[in-house]
Amino acid sequence: MNWLYQPWSWYVAGPLIGVTVPLLFLVGNKNLGISSSFRHVCAAVLPMRIPLFNYDWKKESWSLLFAMGVILGGFLAGFVFANPDPIAIAQNTKDYFASFGVATSPGLMPSELFNWQTLFSLKGFLLMMVGGFLVGFGTRYARGCTSGHGILGLSALQWPSLLATASFFAGGILFSKYVLPYILSL
Repeated sequence: MNWLYQPWSWYVAGPLIGVTVPLLFLVGNKNLGISSSFRHVCAAVLPMRIPLFNYDWKKESWSLLFAMGVILGGFLAGFVFANPDPIAIAQNTKDYFASFGVATSPGLMPSELFNWQTLFSLKGFLLMMVGGFLVGFGTRYARGCTSGHGILGLSALQWPSLLATASFFAGGILFSKYVLPYILSL
């Protein structure tokens, strides 16, 4: 039972995720992806006539169960089977964030950034609201998220997924190198 409390190696977790894609295809001709679940929820609860939400969402209701499983799995992994060891963060990363007054321990969500006071500041607005909008817009514009394109699209050898995945990573690298330092220094 101790193996549930430890992080799984990439050569175990990766193939398990990779096996999910063909299983979904074989069992029910379904596509793996999580970003479309939000669209299905909106289509189910918003009675508006917005073209994006005007479709038969019930055909994709299985993905809502998948999304609930992801949330439940995250809860179980984070609270029930939480790793008692501190998260390993490279010293260079700790030093980089410390130069902006952000402590990286004990976890990945520094209290200097993730608190109510920061949320209602310019820094919090840029990180949470503008960042959330850009992630949502980018996901919709790319017609999928990193998991959908990176796992499903690449395994199906789709050129648009390769382009989208490369763009996601390039955008993340460029943002963290050139934009994030300015936001953190606010």
